[in-house]
Amino acid sequence: MDPKSVLEFASKHNAKILDLRFTDLPGLWQHVSYPIAELDESSFKEGFGFDGSSIRGWQSIHESDMLLMPDPNTAFMDPFRDTPTLVMICNVGDPITHKPYPRDPRQIAIRAEAHLKDSGVADQAFFGAEAEFFIFDSIRFDSQPQHGFYFIDSDEGRWNTGREEHNLGYRPRYKEGYFPAPPIDHFQDLRSEMVTRMMEIGMDVECHHHEVATAGQSEIDLRFTTLLASADNMMKYKFVIKSVAQQYGKTVTFMPKPLFGDNGSGMHTHQSLWSKSKPLFAGDKYAGLSQMALWYAGGLLKHGRSISAFSAPTTNSYKRLVPGYEAPVNLAYSSRNRSAAVRIPMYSANPKAKRLEFRPPDPSCNVYLTFAAMLMAGLDGIENKIDPGKPLDKDIFELDKEEAKKVPTMPGSLDEALKALEDDHKYLIKGGVFTQELIDLWIEYKTKNEVDPVRMRPHPYEFHLYYDI
Repeated sequence: MDPKSVLEFASKHNAKILDLRFTDLPGLWQHVSYPIAELDESSFKEGFGFDGSSIRGWQSIHESDMLLMPDPNTAFMDPFRDTPTLVMICNVGDPITHKPYPRDPRQIAIRAEAHLKDSGVADQAFFGAEAEFFIFDSIRFDSQPQHGFYFIDSDEGRWNTGREEHNLGYRPRYKEGYFPAPPIDHFQDLRSEMVTRMMEIGMDVECHHHEVATAGQSEIDLRFTTLLASADNMMKYKFVIKSVAQQYGKTVTFMPKPLFGDNGSGMHTHQSLWSKSKPLFAGDKYAGLSQMALWYAGGLLKHGRSISAFSAPTTNSYKRLVPGYEAPVNLAYSSRNRSAAVRIPMYSANPKAKRLEFRPPDPSCNVYLTFAAMLMAGLDGIENKIDPGKPLDKDIFELDKEEAKKVPTMPGSLDEALKALEDDHKYLIKGGVFTQELIDLWIEYKTKNEVDPVRMRPHPYEFHLYYDI
């Protein structure tokens, strides 16, 4: 839509409130609302002022004024508000120069798409993310100097099989929650409601299903689209899922590893390059890939450890990315091995379906930064013709120790991932997509606000191990 058609859309739906949304550095939506009369065609050029000093990782107090610039292509009616509310996703700008704000994650995704076109390699990058999540009935947690705990409950949790009250059974066993039909799958109707709400706001949904873990682990798959649109869709995806769950008296988390002893939640991300409406990743090489696709895979693998600072950006992420399980920690590629970081889906021989799936990301990430980082790594692979090596088609558990040692792996902690980003980020700042200032800020923010606070606190299990030592 253009500005005029947004105004017509708002009038058609009797919108009373305008809600402007943008993404902070860690990756959460923020918003501010106005009476709809505040919106006119000039608003799209003049923007809406706000205080950027109160947003995590953004401006200092002496330079706090910023602008929200609505993107007319993102307009939709909020399906959860009692008062008819028009929503638009915004870019963030400087009020003096009107230039894009360099710390705005969405601007980085926009610059990544522009850099792709400038490179001459392709004119479109298509991304499709498969984000997993848990649906719980309650969550309690606290952390104080003298105590720290969390307590999760879910009626569908296998641990409730011995509950005395209101116990009807039918709960997925640990690691056996993939595709069971109701009544074992407790959340068919809830997920269908989530899908319906997504379609109401124009999102293209492929399917939904229960995932491997007990206690309501689920997945809803969106159809692939351009990098920026896919990132916007993931922000809407989280918003819809959390909102529907709350209406049902449930709570959703996108934490990658909330439960011990069962599968974590990933965000496997499919990606391909196109030029003039033709797919560039189909060819006669391994698994039907083109040489370009293999070089792109080489870039993902070479830079996989530094990408993880964005794609697996929490201390909890590395409770999921643990060697020895199905988790995709091996920096190799394969058409079959799901423990490989890069997988080539083989569901269809259609050249348009040929793509790479990067499996280490999880849904706690800032999708704008993560998608941009993956694209930049892939383009670096193409530019420098990076050989991805031989495919890892063996079961990783069948490799002998010497073979296993030759397979590089993802970082084992957020601290390691941030160090990898510090050592390997030149590919990200090509074309001004990422800036050195933002990379330094990311490392500093994550270290100060997440790595150090977790490292300095006793873990509950340490009392089990050491209290009587």
